[in-house]
Order: sequence, then structure tokens, then C-alpha cells
Amino acid sequence: MASNDKFYRPVSGNVLPRFAGIPTFMRLPNVDLARASREVDIGLIGVPWDGGTTNRAGARHGPRQMRDQSTMMRNAHHVSFTKPYEYANCADLGDTPVNPVDLMDSLNLIEKFFHAIYAANIMPLTAGGDHLITLPIMKGLTNSGSFKLGMVHFDAHTDTWDRYFGDFKYTHGTPFRRAIEEGYLDPKRTIQIGIRGGLYSVDDQKWGNAQGIRVIHIEEYNELGPEKVIEEARRVVGVGPTYISFDVDALDPVYAPGTGTPEIGGLTTFDAQIMLRGLAGLNLVGGDVVEVSPPFDNTGLTALTGVTMMFEILCLLAEKVRDMGSKND
Repeated sequence: MASNDKFYRPVSGNVLPRFAGIPTFMRLPNVDLARASREVDIGLIGVPWDGGTTNRAGARHGPRQMRDQSTMMRNAHHVSFTKPYEYANCADLGDTPVNPVDLMDSLNLIEKFFHAIYAANIMPLTAGGDHLITLPIMKGLTNSGSFKLGMVHFDAHTDTWDRYFGDFKYTHGTPFRRAIEEGYLDPKRTIQIGIRGGLYSVDDQKWGNAQGIRVIHIEEYNELGPEKVIEEARRVVGVGPTYISFDVDALDPVYAPGTGTPEIGGLTTFDAQIMLRGLAGLNLVGGDVVEVSPPFDNTGLTALTGVTMMFEILCLLAEKVRDMGSKND
């Protein structure tokens, strides 16, 4: 492992108060992609875009508030004692370009950014944005489908619907149907945890089931408990390259009210943390936390919850870098 002086470090709250300074994810340096390609192992990235939202917009503001709330994160995990900033060189790589008035242009811009991340051998940890952003991220990270990802997906919704409003194929309710159809996501290595809420039709989930997606509805989750669910997740994704996608509406809205499509009866924040920790050692290539919508939570609680889940994922990614070797070794 590289010596500590080669790694970026967050600004300590004991040196600069949490309310001071320019907000970056985890108070890490903001580094441009050219430099990051040489030095950075894990890039924290914002995608300030919610052009796929079908009802309550606002997730475009998620990355900015999540950066602000990330000042509450510290340097080491209190359970695993993982020290991510000593295992991997981490930096805030800024926001992807987006076009707030052109959905397809935004998808192309996001994909190109993450293709550059893939080419630079950087593991991305992304803050959305609505859940449609995961589609171009997956396209970029698989080099336009040269291989397929497995996925551990926390959500209230499967996001495998086909079309909205007639023939509209790209919304935050369709990313994983498109990702499977377009060859970026392996449905047989995909597990969805926490699914609940009303359906438009009793046939809505037939397509995903037919593809082989392992869907754990909240009722089954409550019967099994987090430990057995994670055992199942590890079985499903196996040893292949795997992505974590965490929609904050997987959580009960008492914990995350600031989101576009809240559904009551969801996961607790503690159970979500237990499950994320249970993914240690998987062949992870990146992750995201999406659908934080600050306009629906002026307390900042949802953004704090979102960046806490990001820190959990960051520790997992850093452990992989520790085991595989940093660019700075």
C-alpha cells in the first residue's frame, strides 16, 4: 500500500469547522479528470439531473446538498474500522455535464463522462440525480456493453417498467429494463431489495421475473431479515463485476422524506447500513445513491442519510482498492 503522504485527505472538522469552507464530498479535494486519471482510485461524482422524473422533481439539487451534509462524515468506519482514505486515493471529481432541457443529450453527456472514468481506471461513487442516471453510468462503465454488470439494488420500485406517457422509454422508472435490453446489466446477477408500493397493473413485474431478476419485496425482507437477504445477494451476484445502486426511497419516508416517489413501510436506515456492510469482498466496480430531492426536505435529513450510505459504499470500494493495490503503490 502506498505511503499516506501520497493520498488525499479530507479536511478535519477539528481544523476547519464543518460549516466553513467550500463544500466537496467528504471534504476531499476537488480534482480534475486529467489529474485524477493518474492519481485517483475512487472518484466521488455528482450528477445534478432529474430529467427522467415523472412526478416530484428536485433530485437535480441532490448532489449539492449531499456535498454540504457530507461534512458530517469522518475518517474511519465505527464498526469495520475501515479507513478509506488510507486504503485508496479518493477525490471529488465534480459534476458531470448535463442538459436540463434535453434528456437524450444528458444521457449521452453522462455516458461519455463515465466512459472516461472507466478508461482512467477510477471506481466511481455517484450522487444523483434521479434513477435514470444509472443507465448511462452503466453504459460508460461497461465500455458500451463489452461486458455485463451484476447489481445489488435497494429501492421501493423495480424500475423495470417499459414506457410512460405513451411511447416514452427513458424515465426514472425504466433504467434497468433499458440496461438489460441494451446489454449492460445481467438480470440473472441482479437482486432488488425492499420493493413495495402499488402497481399500475398486476402484470407490471412479470417482465423482470421472466428475465431472472431476484426480487425481494419488503414482505419477504421482513420475514428473512437483513443477514439472510445479504446471503442471498452474495449468492445472486457471485464473483463477477457488481454495481451497487441505492435509491433513498428504499427507506421508509420517516428516514428519507425528501425523495420523488416515497413509499411507506420501507427499510430502516440501520438495516440498510447492515446490508451494505454485508457486501464487503464482492467484486465491486462502483455505486450510486440517487433520488435525494432537497426541495421536499428542508431539514437536510434525507441528504445526510444519502451521504451516510455513500460513506458505507465508499468503505467497501476502498477495501477493494486496498486488496488490489492503489495507483499510488
